[in-house]
Amino acid sequence: MTSVKNLSAIFQKIIEGAAPSKFTISHLKGLGFSSSNDVGVLALLKDLGFLTAEGVPTARYHAYRDRTQSAGVLAEAIRDAYGDLFLINEQLSEKDKTAVEGKFKQVHGVTDRVAAEQGRTFFALLKLADMSAAVKQVQVDGAKDVSLPPVPIPPVTSPLPLQEPPARVALGGLRYNIEIHLPATKDIEVFNAIFKSLKEHLIEH
Repeated sequence: MTSVKNLSAIFQKIIEGAAPSKFTISHLKGLGFSSSNDVGVLALLKDLGFLTAEGVPTARYHAYRDRTQSAGVLAEAIRDAYGDLFLINEQLSEKDKTAVEGKFKQVHGVTDRVAAEQGRTFFALLKLADMSAAVKQVQVDGAKDVSLPPVPIPPVTSPLPLQEPPARVALGGLRYNIEIHLPATKDIEVFNAIFKSLKEHLIEH
């Protein structure tokens, strides 16, 4: 917006007044804001998800009209619309003005003047929002996202039975029970080598 002088008052009127079928320039003027500097709020409301591309109030618009949650709803909208800016600092403030304006220039390729206007609009919105409420919501959603269902682990299969009856070998009139613990592998050559060694060193001698 070229001026944020009436931004707070416009959002207050959204809370106080009835929701229109469409939020137009005529509706804005009906709220008492006839200055050309205020017209930019229509595009802003669309960027924030308060209005559809046709200007129809969304569920977020109606949720904002509830005074008990309006500051939190706006905070959520700001994080959705300006998510990249919070990579600069999770708790943005006026001290980040230069970095924020630089981000607008980088992303949108605008002039210094336009970037400054975008920055003023952003910080004016921050003053109307409860960003701590948005942070809590992000943390809750994040906790849900990382709670993934357990992934079943397939059983290890082997070309040979893992439980073989103990091999019985008679040596010098004595009888020995030999237990073979086979490794969990699919490489048949490993098993071939084990039994070849047993045959050479125990059975054939």
